[in-house]
Amino acid sequence: MILGLHHAQITIPKGAEEEGKQFYCDILGLKEVEKPESLKGRGGFWLEVGDRNVHVGTEDGFDRNTTKAHIAYLVDDISYWKRWLEKNGVKPIEGVPIPGFDRFEFRDPFGNRVEMIQEI
Repeated sequence: MILGLHHAQITIPKGAEEEGKQFYCDILGLKEVEKPESLKGRGGFWLEVGDRNVHVGTEDGFDRNTTKAHIAYLVDDISYWKRWLEKNGVKPIEGVPIPGFDRFEFRDPFGNRVEMIQEI
């Protein structure tokens, strides 16, 4: 039996951790959490998102702009996030409508597809 979602992982290029932290921690406001000592040598960093984690790993040789794979962050004020991201140079992309939700997408600085979604 699957009990729930423990974490999700996205990737950024090797050596881009500081730029990744600047975007995910400073702009999105997510909290970095300590990785276990046994995994620190692999690069990347972990983020706390509500009661779950997003693991930001590192890998090269992959064009993140070519995939529909994404992570969706549930928010309580979609208009705020659209304005905030635009103010920080991020271009929102309107998503296909889903009944009961307001949402938009964008690409992070590394090409990862990200969705902001709010229940209405």
